[in-house]
Amino acid sequence: MYKGHYFTAIVLAGGSGKRMKSEVAKQFIQLHGRPMLYYSLKAFADSPVDAIVLVTSEQDVEHCKKEIIEKYNIPKISSIVSGGKERYHSSINGVLASPTNSEYLLIHDSARPCITNENIISCMENVMRYKNCTMGVRAVDTICQVAENHQIIGIPNRNSLWSIQTPQCFIYEDIKKAQESLMDKESKLSEDEKKSITDDVAVIQRFLERDVFIFEGSYENIKVTNSTDVSKAEEYLMR
Repeated sequence: MYKGHYFTAIVLAGGSGKRMKSEVAKQFIQLHGRPMLYYSLKAFADSPVDAIVLVTSEQDVEHCKKEIIEKYNIPKISSIVSGGKERYHSSINGVLASPTNSEYLLIHDSARPCITNENIISCMENVMRYKNCTMGVRAVDTICQVAENHQIIGIPNRNSLWSIQTPQCFIYEDIKKAQESLMDKESKLSEDEKKSITDDVAVIQRFLERDVFIFEGSYENIKVTNSTDVSKAEEYLMR
């Protein structure tokens, strides 16, 4: 289904180790003796995607090139670019660095190292079906809405709630136009509005007004945010 179309994976790896209380940037934390970032790059390199764009902090560009990409001989890397202040700045830099013949983009957070080839193929098939979509999993816990004073003010129906994951998948031209629109309007946005733009789903919904769909991901595709998650990720990577 996806053959004959050009897919580019954008891997965002500009995080820090602050929430994990680590002096090492999160993407370089070791999992089974290799940096976390390695696993996302390797997964996309082994998948049917055509190219990979790596976005990392400016000071880490050479380190990623020599100590990960060259050291582990990871193919399909079309470019390595530096990120920006906010996540959406990094994403925009990745989109602009993507090959111009890209039809579809898969934007992935390197803090999710357990992405599998099966997950990636599902992304490729679903973005062709839905045009703009994201992986996700159904909420398993009851979610409540809470006021500033910690009072519970609402409990939405769990059946309609999902947790969004990455990759988030888009038509290249759509996400590019949405991000360009964001950049045009950024100076007029309040700080709260900027903070509400937490991912590319928010960007394309708000700045291009495109529908975005969600499809079933994997509960093992966890985001590593603390030391407990490191152990879980190592367990999942062994399977």
